[in-house]
Amino acid sequence: MTWHRIQKLFHTPLSNKVLTLRYFYWRLKTRLFYSLMFKKLGSGSCIYQPMFISNADCIEIGECVSIRDGVRLEAVRDPFGRTPLLTIGSNTMIEQGVHIVCHNRLTIGRDVAIAARCAIVDVTHSYPNGCSGNIGSNIANDDSFVEIGDGAFLGYGSVILPNVRVGKRAVIGANSVVTCDIPDFSIAAGVPAKVIRIYSHES
Repeated sequence: MTWHRIQKLFHTPLSNKVLTLRYFYWRLKTRLFYSLMFKKLGSGSCIYQPMFISNADCIEIGECVSIRDGVRLEAVRDPFGRTPLLTIGSNTMIEQGVHIVCHNRLTIGRDVAIAARCAIVDVTHSYPNGCSGNIGSNIANDDSFVEIGDGAFLGYGSVILPNVRVGKRAVIGANSVVTCDIPDFSIAAGVPAKVIRIYSHES
């Protein structure tokens, strides 16, 4: 932090001081601690107080990624021998309380905005005849995936389910449940989500 920025911080309201100092604390912890955990963690990224991180050695995070409080980043090593890969592209913003769970391949592109309380999962829980125990502990033996295209926007509380591609710069409405592919440059909303508009990237 330069002397000019320190002087500017000194003259800001107390609430802004707290937010700025909190940001620098988590930037420092990201650089010194979280960078040792992840398979890749790009410069300028900041992970605020997470709720849960699992198998970080299977997670790649690009540069200048912001991951806010209460986020769950979970890579699941399934009993069938898959090595999961969760990738988050540069300049992506992930807001509070987002849950991301990957057991095979989950890719989030660059410049993606994910609003609070979203869920993105590539995991399917099987329930065969005669299955006993907790259904949530039974992971289906499939090569499921999720792909979120560059520049996409996921509205508050939206859910992206397995085997779905959300296209480049697509917009998913709040509280939508995405069960099928969403084209590039489109707007989708509802439960399940339906495309309500496709627009030109030039408009």
